[in-house]
Amino acid sequence: MKYFLASWLLLATLWPQSTIAQAFAADSLVLTAPAFYEQISRYHPLIRRADLLVAEARQQIREARGAFDPKLFSYYDQKQFGNSLYYEKWQTGIALPLLPAGIDLKVAYDRAVGKYLNPENTLPAGGLGMVGLSVPLGRSLFTDARRTALQQARLAPSLAAAEQLKFINKTLLDAAKAYWDWYLAYAQFQLLQEGRQLALTRYEGMRQRARLGEAAAIDTTEALITVQERTQQLQQAALAMQNARLTVTAFLWQPAGNELQPAELPPLVVPQPFRWQPVSPALLALLTERAAVRHPELLALDLKRSQLQAEERFRRAAIQPQVSLNANWLSRNRPLGEWGNVYGFGNENRKIGIDMVFPLFLRKERGKLQQVQTKIQQLDFDRQQTRRQIDNYLLQSWNEINLLSEQTETYRDMVSNQARLVQAERAKFDLGESSLFLVNSRESKLIDMQLKQQEILAKQQKAYAELWFAAGASLLTP
Repeated sequence: MKYFLASWLLLATLWPQSTIAQAFAADSLVLTAPAFYEQISRYHPLIRRADLLVAEARQQIREARGAFDPKLFSYYDQKQFGNSLYYEKWQTGIALPLLPAGIDLKVAYDRAVGKYLNPENTLPAGGLGMVGLSVPLGRSLFTDARRTALQQARLAPSLAAAEQLKFINKTLLDAAKAYWDWYLAYAQFQLLQEGRQLALTRYEGMRQRARLGEAAAIDTTEALITVQERTQQLQQAALAMQNARLTVTAFLWQPAGNELQPAELPPLVVPQPFRWQPVSPALLALLTERAAVRHPELLALDLKRSQLQAEERFRRAAIQPQVSLNANWLSRNRPLGEWGNVYGFGNENRKIGIDMVFPLFLRKERGKLQQVQTKIQQLDFDRQQTRRQIDNYLLQSWNEINLLSEQTETYRDMVSNQARLVQAERAKFDLGESSLFLVNSRESKLIDMQLKQQEILAKQQKAYAELWFAAGASLLTP
């Protein structure tokens, strides 16, 4: 808690007083919206969870590279019946895949002895050393399943980063809505508290005037009813403020060693006063241009398409014949205790083979290729629709901001005019030319206008957050 309070004290900013001066006391700690977003981006567990998406994607690269790991192998087979050793065969070695050509290098040692050994498996007494290559000449010459999987895995971190940004932006958008709901509830509570205090003061004044015979007793009853009505409104506002505060608190976390723990919102902390900054028309063009190249949803679709293109190249290659050339160079080893003739690796000591497989109808291969091509077309259609939805989302948010800006100006004038009417009605009441009913009616209407004004201001900030989210931009670094 001490750490959290200290961080807010550093991030708190002194804001100019708004039109509801009593709403934001100077001795309160102000939690600004940027500080709130920053706290969430650092410690919120769901955003920490989103960070793991990239880490998980990096492990996919490691997994795909595992297909090219060197492999040690050893095969041993023996048969003995009675007192006769029928055969004993042993092969051990290492296989080394060579990137990026898809060639496999094999180094091995073979030994085979026995009374009934197959003649083709007969080897010198010391065994044979072997160095060989397996070279793809057909469908696997330029790509194969292993290389395709590695290419797709290398795109996974970028894809995960796009998904991560989308998730972070959505979390910050939800946080922004919660924050400005808190602002609205707090501002409305302060307005209603001020209105109730005015009604209570007027009630006390009417009681004194009634005792002195300067006012009718019925006016005291009317003043009391006004106090009771505004008290009920204040109670509802207090409940709304408390619930909004709890919603904001749910976004706040703080470190506790290697773990996270919920952070409580201190009682003195209040939201920042409203400070609207006009949005220029050039901003819409800038955000639209940005969204076209950097929106996480479009980036994710582009990366998925690149992965499918890698698979398409593999499926196209699968239509070709599968041909593999195996070339092995042999060398006899000396048996233990013998120093006889030994021949080394050379063209005269070799083992060569060619494998070829080619399905006659290629139905499986052509079907797989068509499926991948269909998925690519589907992604292209999805991207077109997503781009259109993003542009419409931007325009909708922009239109809402413009409308709310106009309504803000209108309500500012309405509140100012209504405040003058209230002052004039109070002056007439003091001169005995008006009634308490008219004064209370005009005050209630002023309070309603002020409540509506704060609602529009909160909607403006939500619309502003929606605008950045529609562009795929973060509220932290717009």
